[in-house]
Amino acid sequence: MATVYEDALPKHHDATQNEKLVIAASSLGTVFEWYDFYLYGLLATYISKQFFSGVNETTGFIFALAAFAAGFAVRPFGALVFGRIGDIVGRKNTFLVTMGIMGLSTFSVGLLPSYASIGIAAPIILLVMRLAQGLALGGEYGGAATYVAEHAPDNKRGLYTSWIQTTATLGLFAALLVVIGIRLVMGEEMFGEWGWRLPFLISIILLAVSMWIRLQLNESPVFKKMKEEGKTSKAPLTEAFGQWKNLRWVLVALFGAVAGQAVVWYCGQFYALFFLEKTLKVDGATANILIAIALALATPFFVFFGWLSDKIGRKPIILGGCLLAAISYFPLYSALTTAANPALAHAQAASPVTVTVDQNQCSFQFDPVGKNKFDQSACDIAKAYLAKTGINYHNAQSAVGTAGEVHVGGKTLFIPDPKALSGDDLKTAISGFQDEMKATLADAGYPAKADDKAINKVMVIAILWALAMLVTMVYGPIAAMLVELFPTKIRYTSMSLPYHIGNGWFGGFLPTTAFAMVAATGDIYYGLWYPVVIAGLTVVIGLLFLPETFRRAIDS
Repeated sequence: MATVYEDALPKHHDATQNEKLVIAASSLGTVFEWYDFYLYGLLATYISKQFFSGVNETTGFIFALAAFAAGFAVRPFGALVFGRIGDIVGRKNTFLVTMGIMGLSTFSVGLLPSYASIGIAAPIILLVMRLAQGLALGGEYGGAATYVAEHAPDNKRGLYTSWIQTTATLGLFAALLVVIGIRLVMGEEMFGEWGWRLPFLISIILLAVSMWIRLQLNESPVFKKMKEEGKTSKAPLTEAFGQWKNLRWVLVALFGAVAGQAVVWYCGQFYALFFLEKTLKVDGATANILIAIALALATPFFVFFGWLSDKIGRKPIILGGCLLAAISYFPLYSALTTAANPALAHAQAASPVTVTVDQNQCSFQFDPVGKNKFDQSACDIAKAYLAKTGINYHNAQSAVGTAGEVHVGGKTLFIPDPKALSGDDLKTAISGFQDEMKATLADAGYPAKADDKAINKVMVIAILWALAMLVTMVYGPIAAMLVELFPTKIRYTSMSLPYHIGNGWFGGFLPTTAFAMVAATGDIYYGLWYPVVIAGLTVVIGLLFLPETFRRAIDS
């Protein structure tokens, strides 16, 4: 039923105003949910100190990141739960529920007592709140995208839904601005004590505004018509995933579009930031500013590629972005090294580091619980130090019976042998080796951190913008394509699951997976093989099986 305001408008103006309200309300609500979601990641250090203080600092931080990852892990389950509700009850009411869960969970984190106050209950409750956030986000995106698409004219579906695609980036911006603003006003000491809670508590105001706006909306006309005709699905999960005619399109959507879109998105935004800070040793504040500028410059292109997909199709843009990513990631990240830390790039070229040891004695250089000391072999001693410092190195097999060596350019360093030393003697030898390595690397020009004055900021922004542009290509048209791929009565359920498996698992775990690959090999670029292979496979599968959908009607 139309509102009094809508009835007072001329008919041609009514549609325009209603469409704008639909886009604004859906997008604003999704921005708010992403704001909530990203706050946890931005404040992980403070959360670690407050809620995981019962263990050592390193393990506590890893536990905090694991709780952050849990939010990604449960997103597909949220897609199943709320997708089913959305296909039975309706789009509008379902994403009102998901927004409420997300907002209240976030607000609760701001009130949650610390580990020092209530002990082990604190991290348990925090994890429950994080899981609730992930479940809610799993239901939010499909509802917002479906709702907007079902209001859009057939020839503008890509344009209208592309506004939803800007929300993740805008939500990250909002979280960054709020956190930075409060830190500047309060100062670091007070922010660390209790000010970190304010961004979570402020979310209740954003929740109230977003809920009020969304309450002004009517149900999707496509769903309303289907419900009036008695054609809604009684068992959307069974129809979507228990019948091969629909399940096959879920699998095609996942492996022929979303998996590649997800790794390109996370590699172009989150992994790029991680690479700048952790590998290239750029100051955190500088890295945040550089990537924020690049994202701001790229964000309008979400809408551009959504609009373009209405003209030439979704498939060529999405698969084209995946292909360009697979081809360009290695040269782009190599160029990023040269621009962001030229001293490091020069040192890697002039004085490469090679670890010559018995490779059979090497452990996997990834320690999720902080207990492995990596001192049981010469290989572990050398690689543990290099992994901790983020130095790029090559591996070589030593001759049987020879001592382990590290070559830095033309200089050779001998690694302590744990078989010949033990106890304090081994500790002293390892400490001496590490001191010698540090001095040798410094002499070879390896910097302890990036020199801010030497950073070619224009070039760094240009490279980050290029990475972000690939994100806009694959992400701008994806919502419209997913909506068009599935029938109305199971659309919410069917599109939500592949989207959240792709983005929650393939994309969400990319930084951790890539870091583990780098730690295992010593090659700072080796982690890029993960997004390159996934994006490449998506291109092949998409070309073979993904249909073009942009001219489809979606009211059936």
